[in-house]
Amino acid sequence: MKPLNKARILTVLLKSLPILGVGAIATGICISAQAAVMTESLVQSYAAAMKSAANSQNIGQVAKLVSEDALISMSRKGKSTSLDKDAYLKLLQSSWSQTSNYHYDISIDNIVITGSQAKANVNTVESWVKDGKKVSFVTTSRVTLALSTGNAVLLRAVSQVTID
Repeated sequence: MKPLNKARILTVLLKSLPILGVGAIATGICISAQAAVMTESLVQSYAAAMKSAANSQNIGQVAKLVSEDALISMSRKGKSTSLDKDAYLKLLQSSWSQTSNYHYDISIDNIVITGSQAKANVNTVESWVKDGKKVSFVTTSRVTLALSTGNAVLLRAVSQVTID
């Protein structure tokens, strides 16, 4: 019997690690350690991007700020409706096409961050001119923003709409 060679033993052990699943465990630990987390800065960047996209009526940019799984519940005068992403984008486009002098403003506060999500109070004011009259929609929402490709996107919104 040959004496054990330390270099040979090490080589055999290293080659065995993937078979034993140790490599996968180590890889999983590295990936978990690099997982992105939501920040208040990302929430504020979301607000700035949404304001810019809405004011330029850029539906493509707005779409990037809304999760594919988004659910938006809106209530006005006791009547509620729920919209998915597509319905929300269609409603927005319809509003833009029927009005002029559209302006959008947004403010966010009471931000609570947990891992890759943030919950926050969002207030928006949308104003426009329709049939020669100025109209303002004031929306107060509690939203959930989620991380998507390193940015915050709208995942859920429960909103109360008033018209001024």
